[in-house]
Amino acid sequence: MALLVALGVALVAAAIVAAAVGQLPIAPSEVLGSVLHRVGGWVGLDIGSVPSHPRGEAALWNVRSPRVLLAALVGAALGGAGAVLQAVFGNPLAEPSVIGVSGGAAVGACSVIVFGWSFLGSYTVPAIAFATALGTTLVIYAMARHGGRTEVVTLVLMGIAVNAVTAAVIAYLVFLGDSQAREQIVFWQLGSFNGSRWEAVRVVAPVVAVGLAGVMAITRQLDLLALGERSARHLGVNVERLRLTSIVIVSLLVASGVAFVGIIAFIGLIVPHLVRMVVGPSHRTLVPASVLGGALLVVIADVVARTAVDYADLPIGMLTALVGGPFFFWMLHRTRTAAGGWG
Repeated sequence: MALLVALGVALVAAAIVAAAVGQLPIAPSEVLGSVLHRVGGWVGLDIGSVPSHPRGEAALWNVRSPRVLLAALVGAALGGAGAVLQAVFGNPLAEPSVIGVSGGAAVGACSVIVFGWSFLGSYTVPAIAFATALGTTLVIYAMARHGGRTEVVTLVLMGIAVNAVTAAVIAYLVFLGDSQAREQIVFWQLGSFNGSRWEAVRVVAPVVAVGLAGVMAITRQLDLLALGERSARHLGVNVERLRLTSIVIVSLLVASGVAFVGIIAFIGLIVPHLVRMVVGPSHRTLVPASVLGGALLVVIADVVARTAVDYADLPIGMLTALVGGPFFFWMLHRTRTAAGGWG
């Protein structure tokens, strides 16, 4: 509980700082005052105040607030999804891209960019990315089923195979596209919160809320699954239904974020592993802590992405990969050392 409180406080503090920094600096106290002013207006109280800079209020609420909230939502989704996948696969090295969500979303988004589809207006890319992500995941699951059961190893291998196919399709789309389309594809694959708007928050927030509610509802069953499939079945857990439910929830969580901001790597891998090292394997604490930790890490990473270089917005996926890659190598080494070797 202490960790959850600490992560919650840190997330609020990070969000305030993230809303304060930028090309137009706003003091954190003014950010807090503006939030109180908005809340007071909704309930009919005169509290707080607007930022002193004439453009501060517009910059805070039209540009930074939706970006910070979307970063927190996507981070929470990735953190929670990673914790669930690691429980379902029984492997702390599992992460959302294993089941093809990211690859499927990338195929959909790249297709829209290359072929110029616009039948849903500005929502065409996220809508198609979401649909292809969920569809790819369900195809992998269906291919991995045999005799009414799904073997985890088969599911992982199917995911690897399908990810290879999606990578080939993306390469072909890059070949077909013009220079502008190629630039958009590369930028989307690296992930970015640049241009985040309230419309995206309104779409992502309810999906993530439903997904996280579903995740919290299965934490007890995930704890029982950690005892082994046979023991879980004896304790009344429908392992196959739990696995399917988990995969659908993870697909919703990851696809909803990836569809709007592109691929953000390693969050679903790093955060649950770090949390597990602190609180242990109990998913009743691990999952909510991973949700808060994922939100905190992505908010911080986004601040670095838009402030590290003056007048530039670095791809956030590049930053998370720079940190996550070495961390992944360290985890591999730690796992191999603890197990006394790979074989």
